[in-house]
Amino acid sequence: MKKRSIPIVLFVLAILSVLPGCEKVIDLKLDNAQPQLVIYGGLSDRLDNHLVTVSKTYDFTDANRFNGVNGAKVLLKNEEGTIMEYVEVSKGVYQSPKFRGQSGRKYTLDVTFEGKTYTASSTMPGKVPLDSLTFKDFSFFGTKNTYVAANYNDPKGVQNQYRYILTIKGKVQDDAVSEDRFDDGNKISNVIFYDLKDLVHGDTINVEFQCIDRNVYKYFYSLEQNAGGGGPPVAPANPPSNFNNKALGVFNAYSVSKKTVVIK
Repeated sequence: MKKRSIPIVLFVLAILSVLPGCEKVIDLKLDNAQPQLVIYGGLSDRLDNHLVTVSKTYDFTDANRFNGVNGAKVLLKNEEGTIMEYVEVSKGVYQSPKFRGQSGRKYTLDVTFEGKTYTASSTMPGKVPLDSLTFKDFSFFGTKNTYVAANYNDPKGVQNQYRYILTIKGKVQDDAVSEDRFDDGNKISNVIFYDLKDLVHGDTINVEFQCIDRNVYKYFYSLEQNAGGGGPPVAPANPPSNFNNKALGVFNAYSVSKKTVVIK
């Protein structure tokens, strides 16, 4: 009688059945970093109450939340020396009086908290109108996907940077940036690569189209790269803030236009 060998697959299964008994729980010792101030401020050319949020970072093991701080002093200055003070409307949220920013002007935001002042400046670019939103189909690995494209005319001879905020059914789904280094003066149709396959008749798609300055572009571009936008994620690092004194976040003075389409 011939000896019968144990099939390889049975041998592997036998080994795998033993492995759970070899598991070891590794307790990671994560040092808690000193909290840092995080400031986000936006100022547009629309007549509005503009907002600044001021918060602190928290420990790795803490629940993800907005860790807003009370008692910050928030001042906005323009090149003419006019100063506007923001009012705290909720913990960590500060609101300006209603006004409209102007393209071509440089704005400086000062945030003072716990005896230290954090300053950032941003120059509002000229407005580039968003002409329309259209749909485009692309096939990847035999599967057809539909995306929305933002269409506009880039001004010739001017360095421009753009930000696209895609909102679907009232929820932000994508936040991307681009520049006109290779498209100066052209008619542009920029595809926002968020798959629309789950949308149904009557759903609304909104794109907020911002013209942003160079430092703000660098911040959001770095944020996009950290998240893997346009390729695999890079080694995580804090985006380059335009605030001094090691504050995180960004102050963005931007011109804006918006378009909405409805799925038919």
